[in-house]
Amino acid sequence: MPQHFHPAIAEIPADQWDALAGDQPCLSHAFLAALESSGCVAPGTGWMPQHAALWDGDRLLAAMPLYLKHHSYGEYVFDWAWADAYRRHGLDYYPKWLSALPFTPVPGLRVLGVDEASRRALIAGVIDHVRDSGASSLHVLFLTAEEAGWLAEAGLEIRHGVQFHWQNAGYRDFDDFLARLAQPKRKKIRQERRKVAEAGVTFRVLRGAAIGADDWAFFHACYCRTYAEHRSSPYLTLRFFEDFHRARPDACVLMIAERDGTPVAASLFLQDAEALYGRYWGATEFIPCLHFEACYYQAIDYAIQHRLARFEGGAQGEHKLSRGLEPVRTTSAHWIADPRFRDAVRRFLAQERDGVDGYLDELTEHLPFKRQDG
Repeated sequence: MPQHFHPAIAEIPADQWDALAGDQPCLSHAFLAALESSGCVAPGTGWMPQHAALWDGDRLLAAMPLYLKHHSYGEYVFDWAWADAYRRHGLDYYPKWLSALPFTPVPGLRVLGVDEASRRALIAGVIDHVRDSGASSLHVLFLTAEEAGWLAEAGLEIRHGVQFHWQNAGYRDFDDFLARLAQPKRKKIRQERRKVAEAGVTFRVLRGAAIGADDWAFFHACYCRTYAEHRSSPYLTLRFFEDFHRARPDACVLMIAERDGTPVAASLFLQDAEALYGRYWGATEFIPCLHFEACYYQAIDYAIQHRLARFEGGAQGEHKLSRGLEPVRTTSAHWIADPRFRDAVRRFLAQERDGVDGYLDELTEHLPFKRQDG
């Protein structure tokens, strides 16, 4: 069964890729293709697509998104210290190999296949390819616990992190959700929502074909403003959002905040059958508590109304805990070519995992929900 490395996702038939990937929008052929067609993912931006695929004739048996990277931007699993250690020893950390969803810390499958044997065969071939390439390492980010198990068997080191997800406990409406919270947290959320309402802000929630060109233009301006405020450059172009929306319209949920009929902020979410995924937001002016309303409360309300199982709030942010999102463990896997650095990384990750375990325990003790007696 031949294995190939494709410099463009377009070389792999969309129907076969999506049959293995399932419904998750960020893993879809359309999402990855839009990143490439818009130029956001390209050698010139430090992302060189080399998607791995295992074939039986014209039938796709297994595949994984794979990139040769010349930096560590847009990953959300930080290895800058590892790169610095290589540099201080006179070695090159870049290029490295990365299996991930570019700019998108959404957990899920990374090694796709018709069965486990095909997936294992694919990853074995990828490791051989990485070794032969002379690159420093391979990194598989935000993968599933099942994948982590057999990637560890294949010699990859496992790393854990923390995200915050809201879980739908069958709430009837937003007030029912609030009723499950401890009184101080419930009061704080109501106060924050009241400030936004008293500022005269209302929301238009748009999905799929209801999102127009002007809506995308306004959203992208807000998105760019957020990066500018952090003295950074945006990763994604307006063309990317438009291309993806054209291919997967129902995956896009855009919430636009307005005051006196004028848009003042926008937040973008992606949706599948089970979950809502928080992605980007921005505002044209500061309005107290608008960020919380646009990025969390509107999303929770939407998830309840549409009976979605969870809302994933994106990377980082302990402030999400007091707003009803719960800590969850994330997982990545890492293969380091140099035996000396492999041992050092192994020791570091063992200590880091202990720290993550303690952090999760501490966060769990401070969940905002009412205590259950007995």
